[in-house]
Amino acid sequence: MSAWEALMWRAEGDARTSSTGILVEILEGVPDWPRLVAAHRHLAARFPRLCERVVEPPIPLVQPTWSGVADFALDEHLRMATLEPGSDEADLLRFCEDLMADPLDLSRPPWEAVIVTGLKSGRAAYLFRFHHSLTDGLGLIQLMTLAHAAEPTTSPLRSYRTPVHPVVTPWGVLASRVGQQLGRGPQNVLGQVRAGLRLAGRIAEHPAQTAREATAFASSLSRMLAGPDAAGSPLLATQSTGVRFLTLDVDLADLRAASQAVGSSVNDAFLAAIVGGMRIYHEHYGTVPDTIPLAMPVSLRAQDDPLGGNKFAGVRMAAPLAEPDPRKRMAIIREFVLTVRDEPALRFLDDLSPVLTKLPAHAIIELSASLTSASDLQVSNIRGIGHPVFLAGQQVLRTYPLGPRPGVAAMVAMITYDGVCCVGLNVDPAIFNDTDLLMSSLEQGFTEVLALRPDESSRS
Repeated sequence: MSAWEALMWRAEGDARTSSTGILVEILEGVPDWPRLVAAHRHLAARFPRLCERVVEPPIPLVQPTWSGVADFALDEHLRMATLEPGSDEADLLRFCEDLMADPLDLSRPPWEAVIVTGLKSGRAAYLFRFHHSLTDGLGLIQLMTLAHAAEPTTSPLRSYRTPVHPVVTPWGVLASRVGQQLGRGPQNVLGQVRAGLRLAGRIAEHPAQTAREATAFASSLSRMLAGPDAAGSPLLATQSTGVRFLTLDVDLADLRAASQAVGSSVNDAFLAAIVGGMRIYHEHYGTVPDTIPLAMPVSLRAQDDPLGGNKFAGVRMAAPLAEPDPRKRMAIIREFVLTVRDEPALRFLDDLSPVLTKLPAHAIIELSASLTSASDLQVSNIRGIGHPVFLAGQQVLRTYPLGPRPGVAAMVAMITYDGVCCVGLNVDPAIFNDTDLLMSSLEQGFTEVLALRPDESSRS
């Protein structure tokens, strides 16, 4: 387990810093159970971490590690639930809220999948609940692709051998890691000496350039640690650890056309729409701060990175809440995103994480809570699958990400699927007690952005 993942894992004990989320797929019908089981066996064979649990050392001197499970049983992670016949999507989301309130069993592999039946028109839902230490959003899409098929008749029944992995004990983790570190001691010292000599040589050869780079990194680190110059909105001061799930659909082609019309990206348009919707929500209450602190992940995943895992950096910006012009909002957002990707200290948490994970669990939780609660909103955009896919014979109609809400008023995440932007929200019910107003405001925010599209007559 990486140090970054270990931080998320060790902060899981508090609702303010939980990293458990749910992927919701709306299915055309109830999937074939044997084929569903086979799909998950195939997924576990390709991504063996699904058969592993996290083992903590008795003393947090080293990172926790993934360990095999001697008695792993797929049926302990894959189950079926039934709602009242004729239930709608709102009923499904209430079920998801109850599911989120029931903590994962962290003594087992940290995930479960639930087929929910009883929806209107014979539809069903597939829920994949998982801890963030397994994977980030883009990694999740990679995994789900393995469990789905491009045609309803593909993925024939077959058996898969469950991967067998070494079982690790808590003391075994500590002894093994400490032994490795001691064994590498001389090599580490030599490596540090070599690195120091290379740096000394570089300084001697390029003193001015090296000084500029060091100064640039220090300035970048200062900016990353300080965060945006934006006070939190009094309307969005978090009041509870409750959960309220909501969803919204937007046509991807329309959003792309709006972004292209002003030389921006779909991500810029999405963020501008969410910020615009929040402005409209604030206008209803007669108070609109100039800016609000907004957090977002920046993907660091490369094409050849292995399946799963976490490859992202978290950044924060002063979102232009009071800006009524969607074109200007998108320009501000685009400039920020392009600038932050070039920050020398973008990966600073990767360097700090090994030190932070050695803190006591309560200190990690308080530190994590202080960092995440400094933002009002957290927004994430995940590029999904661009064509229809099938799960055990049933077509997937929609795919919604319902992410954790780490100390912010709202987590807003979007997955693009088959031409639709599927937006999932996890909001604080103590703040957004009028969810109709919230959703109406967000819809208007998207309407503002979509109005930037060229009309049909100008395109013809």
